[in-house]
Amino acid sequence: MFAAWAGYVLDGFDFVLITLVLTEIADDFGLGTVQSASLVSAAFITRWLGGALLGAMGDRYGRRPAMVASILLYSLGTFACGFAWGYTSLFVARLLIGMGMAGEYCASATYVLESWPTRLRNRASGFLISGYAVGTVIAAEVYQWVVPALGWRWMFWIGILPVLVALWVRRTLPEADDWSAEVGAAGGRPHPFRPLFAGRGRAAVNTVLTLVACTALFCVFTPAGAGMVPALSGAAAACLIAFAVQLGGRRGWVLYVALMVTVFCAFLYSWPIQALLPTYLKTELGYAPEQVADVMYYAGFGTMCGCWLAGFVGDRLGTRRAYAVTLTASLAFVFPVFAVRDSLAGLGALLFCLLALSQGISGILPKYIAGHFPTATRAASLGFVYNTGALGGAVAPVLGAHLAEGMPLGRALAVLAFGLTTVVIVLVGGNIPHRLHALTDGTAEEDHLVLAPMPVSVPGPSVSGAGRSTEERTG
Repeated sequence: MFAAWAGYVLDGFDFVLITLVLTEIADDFGLGTVQSASLVSAAFITRWLGGALLGAMGDRYGRRPAMVASILLYSLGTFACGFAWGYTSLFVARLLIGMGMAGEYCASATYVLESWPTRLRNRASGFLISGYAVGTVIAAEVYQWVVPALGWRWMFWIGILPVLVALWVRRTLPEADDWSAEVGAAGGRPHPFRPLFAGRGRAAVNTVLTLVACTALFCVFTPAGAGMVPALSGAAAACLIAFAVQLGGRRGWVLYVALMVTVFCAFLYSWPIQALLPTYLKTELGYAPEQVADVMYYAGFGTMCGCWLAGFVGDRLGTRRAYAVTLTASLAFVFPVFAVRDSLAGLGALLFCLLALSQGISGILPKYIAGHFPTATRAASLGFVYNTGALGGAVAPVLGAHLAEGMPLGRALAVLAFGLTTVVIVLVGGNIPHRLHALTDGTAEEDHLVLAPMPVSVPGPSVSGAGRSTEERTG
């Protein structure tokens, strides 16, 4: 748990570095606003690919090697950012960070979930995801000490430190229990991407689709796609849905698409506040930089505590029910947060509560998604579904900014958060992904992670048909 949590801390640290030093980079390289913003979005372009590839590695060779590879990838990408000589080299390094981040999410999540007792797996998920919030807070502290004295490049060079964690993980930790029992003991190695390469014709088509998706996403999030964003977005979405249909097969493709939509909406309700809150505090409330920093600490601490809370509530009520109940409670704080004007302490307290309930519930999102998939394909499926849906994180700030053109920014953020949170409550609370999956696969299991692991070489009932989930048994 500590190894995976440390990986998440360093993951959060490495990812937010670019947001902290963006103004310094723009000054050094002479970048405009659009180019600077595209450096943040660059990591989202390759997340879907990194999640799928490193997830497949985790399914085939084990969770531990995939976790090591992910840490190495985002660490080396961050280190390379410190040597960037211009916009293009820095953009390419950010692509590597995105792939590593995606792999870290699915590899560490499956490693921990499959190693903890079934009754504690929501708690494990919540504790794990809290590491990301810790990493962002540490990055803000390091920024205050390092950049004024040494410059922005040293922030990225410090990002090489996770390599030491990767080496320790490789030498010390055992493999995840569920994977060892169900896959490792069987002798064979699953190939989650086999459907994509069944014949030369299909392999060639999917190679072209990969290139089209990456190119389209690159153009969408950079100045290269100016004036063509709707068409390029549609092309990228069509390619990603085509992959989902093939990976899920005749019975499972609906589940893949439904979960992708759910994660996309979850990012749309959460990321506008994460990305545009500092702008709102500076422009509409007129807060000084030190006041903005104070509010952001409330926000980060609220998210971290919310992840812990989500784990306990999830183990108590069940993953899906906890998700819906917590998000519903968060709605009570959305509009009050953006109604406070003159009280820093009041705003901080309300923001703490809002983010603890709305952002913190993402602590059990890995448990929710991973439970839909069997062990043999869990990491690749989680990696692809989550990181494809995570493109909502790149769309969200743009959507929030567009809404703010017709109303105050605070009201735009409140409307976006309230509306899309309600959508996610319906999707998760109504069990929509599983219900849709049941239409194409009558034997679909709602939560594979509540079943006791069973070696596949031992005769007996299959994992997918071993019984109903905990939430089904408890109503």
